[in-house]
Amino acid sequence: MIPGSLLFTPSAIGPLTLRNRTIRAAAFEGMCIDNGPSDALYRYHTSVAAGEVGMTTVAYAAINRSGLSFPTQLWMRPEIVPGLKHLTDGIHNEGAAASIQMGHCGNMSHRNICGCTPVSASSGFNMYSPTFVRALKKSEILAMVKDFGKATEMAYESGFDAVEIHAGHGYLLSQFMSTWLNKRKDEYGGSFINRLRFTSQVMEEVMEVAARRNMAVLVKMNMRDGFRGGMELDESLQVATLLEKLRVHALVLSGGYVSRAPMYVMRGKMPVKTLTHYMPWNYVKIGVRMIGKWMIPPVPFSEGYFLEDARIFRKHIRIPLVCLGGLFSRTVIEQVLDDGFEFIGMARPLINDPSFVKHMREAEEKGTGSDYSSNCKHTNYCIARMYSKDMVCHQHLDDIPKKLLNEIK
Repeated sequence: MIPGSLLFTPSAIGPLTLRNRTIRAAAFEGMCIDNGPSDALYRYHTSVAAGEVGMTTVAYAAINRSGLSFPTQLWMRPEIVPGLKHLTDGIHNEGAAASIQMGHCGNMSHRNICGCTPVSASSGFNMYSPTFVRALKKSEILAMVKDFGKATEMAYESGFDAVEIHAGHGYLLSQFMSTWLNKRKDEYGGSFINRLRFTSQVMEEVMEVAARRNMAVLVKMNMRDGFRGGMELDESLQVATLLEKLRVHALVLSGGYVSRAPMYVMRGKMPVKTLTHYMPWNYVKIGVRMIGKWMIPPVPFSEGYFLEDARIFRKHIRIPLVCLGGLFSRTVIEQVLDDGFEFIGMARPLINDPSFVKHMREAEEKGTGSDYSSNCKHTNYCIARMYSKDMVCHQHLDDIPKKLLNEIK
């Protein structure tokens, strides 16, 4: 055993106690059929649960249809509740807790997917879709708040122990916070307090439902947006303080902005050939092939790449914090725990090996746990593929087209 390690000890997020300190972070799986759960989604999350993770998070469920980014994404509605209940039952049977990440993509969509002109804090044009975007009316904002509450109720009916509200990465809540995108002149724009109003109303609605249902509530938020003109630590700390005052149970500390700094989230480079290979042949595929390396610039990878910023949040915020971002080795994981973070969030190690947590424990029992590390190669093949197909590690495939092999070595 590693003396003094907290990794395999229980810890609580509000009313929920996890069997250990590990959380499968909400990395989009791309495994849904007709915007509902599938056998592939069931197999993946139950395999992670069987691999002894404390809690697994089903990723990126849209609270309504206008919030959809992808055709392979969950859309929270009554008809998918039975399928989600089957999924959470499977997770619980393996001893893990089940969480679902919910949000709205805002301008990061297209009419063909979300069924309407994409919406955001302000009108404009999103070159990543590409599409025109219109500003939400005040009445629509208030209806959206209610939709977050309804989605939380459906999460409870589906057997989830926790919900994670996505308020980062440049999606709708993040778009309202941003001076780069939010040009409104009403009470939802202008001052920082006004730009936080939508997020505050959403969280009040979610917390009211969660309190009645005894559910844990986490919020994924940016520490930095990752581009000049985006949010920085000073404003993000104010967001975290607001969420703490609203009695959110834990914060998931992240960063990056999908439309401006996508690789700030994951680090490394995006394998553009892989990304476009799985896209249907259309103008988007042609455009990304031509200018992808400028649209998606690389950001250097290093283990624990969010840790330095997260330490600043740890000094100011008292509620539990989930630290993530390149936590691939037991050495760095122990460093995070020693710095006072309650939970470890990980995605790519659990894409590479759903039993990564179990294998860490087994290595510890053998006396080799202190230097145990994931076999993930950080190629981001799983990320590039998931946008058009599904999420899978290239090391588990034998049918990768030859023209892609050199890109992901």
